[in-house]
Amino acid sequence: MFDFEFMRTAFLAGGIVAVAAGAVGFFLVLRNLAFAGHALSHVGFAGATGSILIGFGAFWGLLAFSVAAAVAMGLLGDRLRHRDVAIGIVLALGFGVLFLSLYTASATEATAILFGNLLAIGSDTFWGLLAMTVATLLALAVLSRPLLFATLEPELAEAKGVSLRLVSVLFLTIVAIAVAEAAQVVGVLLVFALMVGPAAAAQRLVSRLGVGVAVAVLLAVLETWGGLALAYVTDWPTTFWIVLLSCLAYFLSLLRPVFASGVAAPARA
Repeated sequence: MFDFEFMRTAFLAGGIVAVAAGAVGFFLVLRNLAFAGHALSHVGFAGATGSILIGFGAFWGLLAFSVAAAVAMGLLGDRLRHRDVAIGIVLALGFGVLFLSLYTASATEATAILFGNLLAIGSDTFWGLLAMTVATLLALAVLSRPLLFATLEPELAEAKGVSLRLVSVLFLTIVAIAVAEAAQVVGVLLVFALMVGPAAAAQRLVSRLGVGVAVAVLLAVLETWGGLALAYVTDWPTTFWIVLLSCLAYFLSLLRPVFASGVAAPARA
């Protein structure tokens, strides 16, 4: 399997993206914003299809629309109780179907946007994903303390001078970048599986923040690499196997109750 250069590139790129998806996804689930990742991917789909319609790369349109939508969601949903309204407003921007219907030059490119094409990632894209992952992880590390404070004790955090709106905007921008990366692996329709599945399973298995993030990242990487290996053996789509492994990991985690109940458990890290 590793005799082929495209497989080696796919394993490296998939692992890099999985690290970002697992780490960001953990905080996404912790903040009960799992649906935001799904919403951003749909908005990114509109950006990707619109971008190729006017002759630009699909990835840059996906990234630009996702980041713009994330900022809008953060500004509209500055308080947690308003987040569902903000997400609903952004999700309504479903121009992707229109742009896709107008774009008829290449069905293959449209399919790659929807379902991903990890095996087609080239060296240029790989280095771009690596740079984005490093930037995402650094930003998440810097934001993690106020983000955790604003997540677990929003009223107290605001009283202490933490801007909930700024934290929300910054975090959702990080999520948007991770979504754009994950879409390269599983496509915009199935980002939810790679962003949320490993994180949700990790939070059922462990209660400490640092360990939970590590488990989420490990699960995301193993599911991505396992999906690639199974796709090579069976000749079935890589995305199918990644999503299947993500679902299996979560269902298996249901068999083991989390060690400590309550959303405040990770705060002991």
